[in-house]
Amino acid sequence: MTRLFSLSHLTVLDFTPPDLIRLAADAGFDAVGIRLAPATVSEPIYDVTKDARLRAATLAALNDTGLRVLDVEILRLVPAFSARDCEALLAVAQMLGARHVLVAGNDPDAARAAEHLAELAAFAGAFDLTIDLEPMPWTDVPDVATAGRIVEGAGAANAGVLVDALHFDRAGSTVADLAAIPAARCHYMQLCDAPAERPASIEAMLHTARAERLPPGEGGLDLRAILRALPPEIPVSLEIPQVDKASTTAAIDRVRHDLALARAVVAAADGGP
Repeated sequence: MTRLFSLSHLTVLDFTPPDLIRLAADAGFDAVGIRLAPATVSEPIYDVTKDARLRAATLAALNDTGLRVLDVEILRLVPAFSARDCEALLAVAQMLGARHVLVAGNDPDAARAAEHLAELAAFAGAFDLTIDLEPMPWTDVPDVATAGRIVEGAGAANAGVLVDALHFDRAGSTVADLAAIPAARCHYMQLCDAPAERPASIEAMLHTARAERLPPGEGGLDLRAILRALPPEIPVSLEIPQVDKASTTAAIDRVRHDLALARAVVAAADGGP
């Protein structure tokens, strides 16, 4: 089996979905992740669910390039969550051929979050999608251990834990925490690097996560340990926003560089000492 590499939308969020797909194809990626719903109020909105012209252009780009959609984002588990409200996004995700849906946890009641995750997973099953809960230190699901408990509490076969290398490190999660997550719960992962020194505030964490990550191998995270603790051949999504570098370096050069370094780090983890 060949390892699949996907270009996450956050890496080049100023690109529309069709342009993202063509960029990823030109750079040598196998797939893309598309942000169908915004994560913040300040970012671009690409409403593929309602914009028929944009949807057609996105499908055309996939057809022209032969790329696939690995995942779409972002849904949030909030106290008033209803899976029915997600139907349009799930339907478009299926239309695009996506396999996974990224979910964030924004409910302080873990039991209720697990119930809502189970509801969403059951709903998404009809669209042949997995539901992947991503722990982030500033959310109510801050780390891998918490995400694992909520996913197991949901009890849905298509629910999983999405490990992001940056969030994994910043939350202080350990390889032992990863070992406690069944392999069947890990459908794909997000890869990047960052300085080894952890930020002193949530605000600084957020800035790094959204604007100043590093390509794999250019920082101080123990990426080999994370990769080796995850299932072999797990698909890798490169989520490496670099706002400052984007102002001086062409996107194609950045993402080609990211991909080359990611392949090297993954190869070392797969077969190196």
